[in-house]
Amino acid sequence: MSKDCRKNFEPEVKDEDQMVLAYWAYDCYKDGEVGLLVEADEDAVLDMKRVVKFVMIAIWCIQEDPSLRPTMKKVTQMMEGTVEVSAPPDPSSFISSIESF
Repeated sequence: MSKDCRKNFEPEVKDEDQMVLAYWAYDCYKDGEVGLLVEADEDAVLDMKRVVKFVMIAIWCIQEDPSLRPTMKKVTQMMEGTVEVSAPPDPSSFISSIESF
């Protein structure tokens, strides 16, 4: 792992909203600021269209509700571009809906 990689949970970040990587990534996606996730990676910065697509796929893959996660075949098709990637839901919305009961 390179020094620029992040852990899933990073308690030493300056901004509390960045502590949980999955939630921060979703917030960056939702706010149109995916570049913040890869700002230290020059190659990624040069191909933001692909980065956005991969972030969307990743968010689909980490949904709390397993029934919302795509199959590996569908993930492969999304990565190859044979299946369009639709906007993913907030990965924390399932937990929020359970906690409200």
